[in-house]
Amino acid sequence: MTMNEQQEVNRRRDRLLASIALTSGIGLILALPFALRAGAEFFLPLTAALVIAIALVPLLEWMERRGLPSGLAALIAMIGFLVVANTALVLIVVPATDWFRILPQRLPQIQANLAPLIDFYANLQRFVDETVRMVANGPVAAAQTAAVDAPRSLLQFAATSAPSAIIQMVFALLIIYFFLAGWTRLRRRTINSRGSFDGAMAVARVIQNMVDATSAYVITIATINLCLGLAIAFALWLIGMPSPLMWGGIVALLNFIPYFGPMLAAMLLGLGGLMVFDDVYVALLPAALQVGFHLVEANVVTPMLLGRRLTMNPLLILVSLAFWGWVWGTPGALLGVPLLIIIQTVVSAAGTPDIAGFLFEQGTLTVAPRKENDEKEESPVADG
Repeated sequence: MTMNEQQEVNRRRDRLLASIALTSGIGLILALPFALRAGAEFFLPLTAALVIAIALVPLLEWMERRGLPSGLAALIAMIGFLVVANTALVLIVVPATDWFRILPQRLPQIQANLAPLIDFYANLQRFVDETVRMVANGPVAAAQTAAVDAPRSLLQFAATSAPSAIIQMVFALLIIYFFLAGWTRLRRRTINSRGSFDGAMAVARVIQNMVDATSAYVITIATINLCLGLAIAFALWLIGMPSPLMWGGIVALLNFIPYFGPMLAAMLLGLGGLMVFDDVYVALLPAALQVGFHLVEANVVTPMLLGRRLTMNPLLILVSLAFWGWVWGTPGALLGVPLLIIIQTVVSAAGTPDIAGFLFEQGTLTVAPRKENDEKEESPVADG
């Protein structure tokens, strides 16, 4: 076998191996969403814990720079997160349970408030009556007779939850603690394992960019949503809406989900207003307030604070929300944007692979000049 024939065999073998690798990669990518959905009891708390831990890394590093050991700093950061989560649970879940319990009793008032609007759509009157009757006789009515105490803390919530939920919660907390406790050591080991200085700097840059982008987004958005929730709670308190802090907390939580979260918050506030106020226009005022505050927040406050550092393609955001929402439901939608930031940061630092070049190698996509043509072009020069 000549050298040219051996090179041709090697080239075809490399193309075959590349095709097999690409096909296997595509198969794994297609199977990954179904695996994540089927293993949600494991992957969801793991992913949520990692995102929360990455967002807490700046706080951890701040305490470590002031001389605290990594284990103690990780414990303090985790306790701070638990305090925030417990406060949110007390402010949102407890009053929301009471509102859900009295919903069947307020259905006639809701129907009476909507009557002036329904009169314009006579064909919908029968549909609304049937819907109200079905809701009143359905699972919501059962919730009226079955008095269930709302959890007053994370400890009580864990005690009243299923064993699997308790295991997932403990598993997530352990992931957060051990990730934070070993973060500095893990980052140092990862950087030192590179064979060259440039490789170590590249890895350090990727890690730092991922942490900075994720923590900056989570902390900034959390601060914005908290201020938005407090502003809406104050406005609702001024108009006499019961449980204003609960509604502010719901708005702040749902605002983590771009596009869909604010719309759902406005619908819930509209329903809550119909349950409380007798005038339909006053009843829709809470939803109108939420829409107005959200327009100011989304078009002025958030762009001004985040700037261009975390600007993302709206199409990618929608795809990420749809994908993670389909995989894990509402928790997945809450994690959609942070996961998109992490993926974008890693991909932008690592670069996009040249799949065509990897598959077809040099010269396959472009027609190379033939040897005979080269000889014909060179022969007149030689004769001259």
